[in-house]
Amino acid sequence: MKKRAVKTVLHPKPKPAPKPQPKPKPVPKPHAKPKPHPKPIPKPQPKPKPKPKPGPKPHPKPAPWPKPVPHPHPQVGGSPIEHVVIIVKENHTFDNYFGSFPGVNGEVLPQAPDPIADPLHNHQAWLERKMPGGAVKLQYKQQDIPAYWALAQQYTLCDNYYTEIASQSEPNHLVLIAASSPLIDNYHPPHPGEHDQPSPPFQMPSLPAALETAGLDWRNYAEAHSSYFGHIAGLAGNASNVASAQFDMDVAKGYLPAVSWLYAPGGLSEHPPFAKRDGTLPGPYVKPGQQWTADRLKLLAASPLWATTAVFITWDDFGGWYDHVDPPNVAQWKNDGTSYAGTQFRYGDRVPCLVVSPYAKPGYVSKKFHSHVSPVRFCLNNFGLPPLGAWDAEKNSLSDDMADCFDYAQAPLGPPKFP
Repeated sequence: MKKRAVKTVLHPKPKPAPKPQPKPKPVPKPHAKPKPHPKPIPKPQPKPKPKPKPGPKPHPKPAPWPKPVPHPHPQVGGSPIEHVVIIVKENHTFDNYFGSFPGVNGEVLPQAPDPIADPLHNHQAWLERKMPGGAVKLQYKQQDIPAYWALAQQYTLCDNYYTEIASQSEPNHLVLIAASSPLIDNYHPPHPGEHDQPSPPFQMPSLPAALETAGLDWRNYAEAHSSYFGHIAGLAGNASNVASAQFDMDVAKGYLPAVSWLYAPGGLSEHPPFAKRDGTLPGPYVKPGQQWTADRLKLLAASPLWATTAVFITWDDFGGWYDHVDPPNVAQWKNDGTSYAGTQFRYGDRVPCLVVSPYAKPGYVSKKFHSHVSPVRFCLNNFGLPPLGAWDAEKNSLSDDMADCFDYAQAPLGPPKFP
């Protein structure tokens, strides 16, 4: 048998295993940046309200009151007084209201009725006051005017305070505004030139004009025909003439000017009433009048204004009532060709004056000579104003500036207490 040839299968040589490659060095990773703070999610905004449809135009606002001078008002001599209020009531002598008050120079008289018909009180009536049927010798007592007696007990009462003119209202009202008067009786339009009197408006310096010149404010709180600012040139028609009711509104909002004159509305001035056509008289006038004054003081005392205010309460003229003290005769009326010629012009009879303030002397009866010029001089001195050049500037004048009624070093007095 033939031998089979054996085929030799040649296997290829195995390829050499590749040499192991070195592992690459790891590349350092860069530092990761800090993640930013997440932004705050905005709050949802409310949807805008639809614009209202245009309506009718509003009524124009009334003209504002004159802007007050910034407080405090400049005072001199260490005075804490920034506001002076002069309350002018009507037609009562000192004896008629305070003749029986303890410690005063007064005379006790019989009880006066309330009401009583208005006594005559012009200059002729003053000249005849001591004749039979002249001045009325009656008196109101504490129970009739309890508010005024309470003020006299707590603050200052002047028992030597005189009207400037020996007559009636207008001449004395003018003095309380201007420290002078060209009149001896009220001006009566039906009889111009009577007793050689001039006609208004009167050309005369005044305290309101002096205040304006110094940049200070003032107000005349009065109803029409209740005061005589309209009879002085430069004051008539001034925006500072306002209704008496404005006083309450001003105090309620914390405003008073440097100087105020305050007059009661009709029926509350304490002027005796006129008889009706049937001869009867209206109701009481004294107690309601003093209550009106007390109510104004209550309002003021409840305000921050109280701490820097001085109030003078006085009466314009003698009103036909009796007073036992004869006033000094320092000036005579001109020769007008009538019974007035050469008669006593200044001073008139005593009237009450109450000084109410945290700095008024408590329970004090002032014996110093005062007159209607005195409150004007107080205002001029308190605010550092020059004299008006009228009776306030007279040398050797009897009338002072009310200084003895105040004590600025005392502990301030509280608000008045009324019965």
